[in-house]
Amino acid sequence: MSAPRMNAAEWMLLLALSVLWGSVFLLIAVGLADFGPFTLVLGRVGLAALVLVAWVYLSGLRMPWTAAAWRDFFVVGALQAALPFSLIAWGQTAIDSGMAAILNATSPLFTVFLAHFLTVDERMTANRVAGVVLGLFGVVVLVGPSALAGMVGQGLGRVAILGATLSYAFAAIYGRRLKGTPPAVSAAGMLIAAALMLAPVAFVVEQPWRADPGALAWGAVVAMAVFSTALAFILYYRILATAGATNALLCTFVMPPVALILGVAFLGETPEWTAFLGMGLILAGLAAVDGRALGIFRKRGGR
Repeated sequence: MSAPRMNAAEWMLLLALSVLWGSVFLLIAVGLADFGPFTLVLGRVGLAALVLVAWVYLSGLRMPWTAAAWRDFFVVGALQAALPFSLIAWGQTAIDSGMAAILNATSPLFTVFLAHFLTVDERMTANRVAGVVLGLFGVVVLVGPSALAGMVGQGLGRVAILGATLSYAFAAIYGRRLKGTPPAVSAAGMLIAAALMLAPVAFVVEQPWRADPGALAWGAVVAMAVFSTALAFILYYRILATAGATNALLCTFVMPPVALILGVAFLGETPEWTAFLGMGLILAGLAAVDGRALGIFRKRGGR
């Protein structure tokens, strides 16, 4: 059985999510000027958790307090926020925001592969296999030989981003367990758990009280927390509940161009030609995974 098709409303939510998450790479780059990566991520998830808890109770909902619910929140919080957010922030200390976003676009490719073995309703098809192969070839082009030459500098930063995307793939699949939970509650619980896990790491490794951030860095943290995290996860869990794990991560179609444009416009980044080649291969892979573009060409060819 293939993944469910999305309707027009779900596609609009996905587009909005793509812009919210595509802009986060710019905000991370701005925040890293004054914050350490773990402190930055702790500020992001901690503030977002407060915003979502307030939203939950103002909406008339309530947080669950069962052991089973919080077990799931901690697992998803580790896989969806604490680990990948930290890897991305740390990775961006070595690579630019556009490259980070392009590598992040491999999330659906990992999800397609894992979902075949870990779910019963999102099986591999021929076009999905082709998509995974194309996408992984794009990753090879992007990462390059530097990732294998001692695993230092930009190579290690790129590997960190890929580790984050693999974590996202596991989170998308495990997060299906939260399907019966309201999206705001799922997001709030997951982010509370992530903040609790990150706090000791940030305090021990970076001693955040020693930081002296400016207004721009604080603005980046607030924007990440409110828009690219709190609001974004409400949209994400709503899409995940109705459209499945693979479709939920198709937002990565739009995220790399958004991040590249913002990086060039505001950070003065200059992507290399291999970035565009790798992005093209990854997007071609995602198109094959989704199957809609191939279906259009088949219909035209049959006329």
